[in-house]
Amino acid sequence: MKYKRLVSLWLIIVNLLLIVSACSKEPEKTVKTEFLMDTLMELTAYGPNGEKAIDAAMKRIKEIDVLMSVSSETGDVYKINKAAGQDPVKVSDETMYVVQAAQHYSQLSEGAFDITIGPLVSLWGIGKKEEVPSQAAIDSTKALVDYRKLRIDASAGTIGLPERGMSVDLGAIAKGYAGDEAVRIFKEYGVKNGIISLGGNVVVVGTRPDGKPWRVGIQNPFKPTGNYAAVVEETDKTVVTSGTYERYFIKDGKRYHHILDPSTGYPADNGLASVSIIAGKSIDADALSTTVFLLGPEKGMEIVEDLPNIECIMITNDKRITVSSGLQDKINITDKDFVYEEGR
Repeated sequence: MKYKRLVSLWLIIVNLLLIVSACSKEPEKTVKTEFLMDTLMELTAYGPNGEKAIDAAMKRIKEIDVLMSVSSETGDVYKINKAAGQDPVKVSDETMYVVQAAQHYSQLSEGAFDITIGPLVSLWGIGKKEEVPSQAAIDSTKALVDYRKLRIDASAGTIGLPERGMSVDLGAIAKGYAGDEAVRIFKEYGVKNGIISLGGNVVVVGTRPDGKPWRVGIQNPFKPTGNYAAVVEETDKTVVTSGTYERYFIKDGKRYHHILDPSTGYPADNGLASVSIIAGKSIDADALSTTVFLLGPEKGMEIVEDLPNIECIMITNDKRITVSSGLQDKINITDKDFVYEEGR
């Protein structure tokens, strides 16, 4: 009898060990990368449906890329721009949603963020050519940029531009929408833990498999990709960064980056090297990272503090880091070259 009790106890212990081992084992991990929307995208999902979720998310991102790219002849944005000066064109519901969101941030920033920035983007062609346009070319092109002229008829589902040469560019918001769509698809497939990395846009789904928050690195704008100035811990959030280091060229010792100021026609020059926005929705964080960068340190932080559930990390050209009030004492500065300053 005593022997049987010992055997039973041993079996219970073994079963408990197996249960603990099974619980502590990291779930199946799937990672896939593709080059879409002019950037390298890496999607990571944990769980049995990870691969299906990633494949479906990548397919959806490709659809968005076609709809919202300025160069896709079958897409809505291309058709809107081609019809500039003519009748408005019918667009898909998703394009209407993103354009309306972009127009909202154009209005909120009083044109610092401008959805009709397309002509200036084409003129500079940063990432494709390394020439500083003439002042005359900048002035004439700048006259074509005015979000207030955009014709949006939500009831008819149409969008139009009143003047030839005007064009819409969703490059500062479409990836954010793609990130939100990827999250939606992950959740549809039951993925509770994952990372969606779309270039400078990062979305963390749930927690890490061990239940701890994800650690998201804030790129050091003065060093190669993968070197971080700071780290934040987040759960179910998106972190989107816009910076002068992403696409640029140097001419006569001056850096010309891709974040163009509609008011001057030149790359923004306000002392900022990068702006990171933390939010619940990636479409908001994407648009705001550019908006805040263009508004500059003072006005940019003011607008962040006025918005609910939005946080901001600013890095200046002289290596100072300033954060919004909700991030104070919650950010880990990992590079000793940077000086942390309390938010204003």
